[in-house]
Amino acid sequence: MNTILRILNIFFVGLGIIFFIVILGGCYVWLADPFHIFSWGVSPASLMKMMTGKADVKIDNVDKNPLLTEQQEAQLEAIGINPATLPSQITPAMKICFAEKLGQERAGQIMGGSSPTPMDFFKVQSCFSVK
Repeated sequence: MNTILRILNIFFVGLGIIFFIVILGGCYVWLADPFHIFSWGVSPASLMKMMTGKADVKIDNVDKNPLLTEQQEAQLEAIGINPATLPSQITPAMKICFAEKLGQERAGQIMGGSSPTPMDFFKVQSCFSVK
């Protein structure tokens, strides 16, 4: 019985030490932010550069699509999509399709100027062929 208690004591003390080390590591990552995960105020272009690893993404002043802001164009370019190939006019049928695919609220946010995520783009990609 004494041996079992000693083994259990060593086991739980060991788990406590491991848990303490994990907590310290999490605090270090949260406070020091060595991977720049918790940075606030990051532009969409720099975020996409970080996510995709493409450092050659540049924001230029050429308006490739009149419906998109510069940040939206840079975000699409960062994931390999040419904004000039997207439609320059949104038809009523496209608006209905966007609302069906993304939901009315998110479609309204994007049409209001919010940056689309890569997932948003891939969800509505089939809507671009709707006339």
